Amino acid sequence: MKVSEIMSGEVYAIDEREPVIAAARLLKSMNLGALPVTGRGGALVGMLTDRDIALRCVAAGGDAREVRVGDIMSRGVRTASPDADVSEAAQSMRRGQVRRLPVVEGGRIVGMLSLADLAARCDMEAAAALADISGCVRRLGREGE
Repeated sequence: MKVSEIMSGEVYAIDEREPVIAAARLLKSMNLGALPVTGRGGALVGMLTDRDIALRCVAAGGDAREVRVGDIMSRGVRTASPDADVSEAAQSMRRGQVRRLPVVEGGRIVGMLSLADLAARCDMEAAAALADISGCVRRLGREGE
């Protein structure tokens, strides 16, 4: 099965020059956890998550109206081709420990592949990817539990 068969084709992105407040508002209004970040010409240059905003802007004392998306985004984004095999994309998500993979063709974002997409169509790949991504997370109990 190809990535193009299960990816979400509707993608919201934000330009790296936009203020963080614009990204936060877009995340809230669209009920998203992450946004692809584009540069001049619309090429993918990074990803911005709600966690990036909380830790790299708010907790660092930045003003979300002044700080630019490009200043706090995550760089070195893993991507997939629409023609890639789903198991290949799931493997990339595992290795990178990411829950979302931008789908890029010709330098432009054409979709987004998420663990939810994998879970809906490919239970085994999603389960394996989620297990690997969440593998380092453990519940800490009270002493004596």
